[in-house]
Formats: sequence, C-alpha cells, structure tokens
Amino acid sequence: MTERIEDNTSERQTMRREMLARRAALSPTTHAAASARMVGHLLKALAPPKIVAFCWPIRHEPDIRAVLAPWVAQGSLAALPVVSAPATPLAFRLWTAQTPMIEDRYGIPTPASGDFVQPDLILLPLNGFDAQGYRLGYGGGFFDRTLAALSPRPLVVGVGFEINRLDTIRPEIHDQRVDWIITENGAFRPEFSPIRA
Repeated sequence: MTERIEDNTSERQTMRREMLARRAALSPTTHAAASARMVGHLLKALAPPKIVAFCWPIRHEPDIRAVLAPWVAQGSLAALPVVSAPATPLAFRLWTAQTPMIEDRYGIPTPASGDFVQPDLILLPLNGFDAQGYRLGYGGGFFDRTLAALSPRPLVVGVGFEINRLDTIRPEIHDQRVDWIITENGAFRPEFSPIRA
C-alpha cells in the first residue's frame, strides 16, 4: 500500500468545495430534520455497540449526537477521535456529556483528558460519498490511515446527507470503504466492486 494518504488533488478539492457548499445551503430546519431521521435509522439498523466513536459535527455535517443517549443508557461508551500528530492514525478518547473539551489544532472540540480506547463502531461523517462505500473527507487522510491501522477493524458507518451523494469519488488505492451508509433516506450497504490500482 502506498504511504501517500493525504489527498489534495485539484479534482478532489473541487468536489470538497461543492459538497461543503451543498451542506451550507441547507436551512437549519432542513438540517435538523434530516439529522433526526438519520438518528432514527441508526437506532433501527444497529444494536448498541460496546464503544462508539463519533465525530463532533463541524462545517454543517449531520448532527447525530442524539443517538448517543439511548445507546449509553443501554451500556455503550462513547469516544471522540484525537489527533496526536500529523500523518499518524487517530486515537480515540472516552467522552461523556460532562467531559471537559478543548479545541484541537484544527479547531475541532476534543476531550481535554480521559482514557484512550478502541471502538467497535465508528460513526464517520461523509463529506461526499458514492454507492460503493467510498468517502470523500477533507484531504488529510486521517480516517483512511486510522482504518487501515485498526485491528480488529471496527464497523464503520458513514453518515451523510443525500445531497452529498456522488456517482463516484474516484477512489484511490488507499481509500477505505465504509460498511454502512446512513442518510436521511435510510440505511444502505455499499455495492462493493474492485478498485483498480
């Protein structure tokens, strides 16, 4: 596997800008309603995990934090990703509603302290996505690097708006697929097909 994970090609940058613009154009009411439908689909499709990692919503990403309370009530633990250094896999730190938060180097809220854990489920925001389960992130390669390194690999569920569905993200060999896609329209399993190197 190639070590080059960071992806800032001109074509991908253009796609990212378009996907961000589509999300930013959603009204607060539409955004909240679609996020709530995603939470409902998550609760219906998945059993409560032992440890669920989620991402604090930024840049108009879906806000699916409401899924945490019913899962935690059934014994699940929640965790947030932590960037320890550039070009390295993410770590995951336990989180509760009482956890003190700080902003990381990217301005994303992250736990100020707490135990590091390995999740068995990751809820991953989809900046853009296609039917094969490939995800367009923000270009840093953090989640591709992390998913390639985690063993055993957790269940990875991508969460995104239908307006961010693409025919293809033009995946490269390092791109990691999600196992499920959740949108406001339902829960979907990707259509797997081989990627050409």
